[in-house]
Amino acid sequence: MSEDDGVAGGKILLAEDDNDMRRFLAKALANAGYDVSSFDNGLSAYNRLREEPFELLLTDIVMPEMDGIELARRATELDPDIKVMFITGFAAVALNPDSNTPKQAKVLSKPFHLKDLVNEVNRMLAA
Repeated sequence: MSEDDGVAGGKILLAEDDNDMRRFLAKALANAGYDVSSFDNGLSAYNRLREEPFELLLTDIVMPEMDGIELARRATELDPDIKVMFITGFAAVALNPDSNTPKQAKVLSKPFHLKDLVNEVNRMLAA
């Protein structure tokens, strides 16, 4: 049995331009046993995604350089199996059917509790 068996230990790519929020989320997910790589903009996150696979993309929607919707679209082109979760204060943006968001993407609206985030990530990665 390797450490990668089971739910804990999945690799998460986090893109969030708010520094405090990004640190907060990365710490919570790391404490829950995930391997988190975090970036403050979509372009940097996308470049990292091209280098190695991740199980889950956790991204803010409104970011400089490349927004979360574009990032998610490109991520699923690179890896159709990647799971996507948007974190946003603008839920209506993500839910717009014309926005080309990946069909099975989840949307978590700010503010949310960390345990809700971790539970949702656990659920998505266990699916």
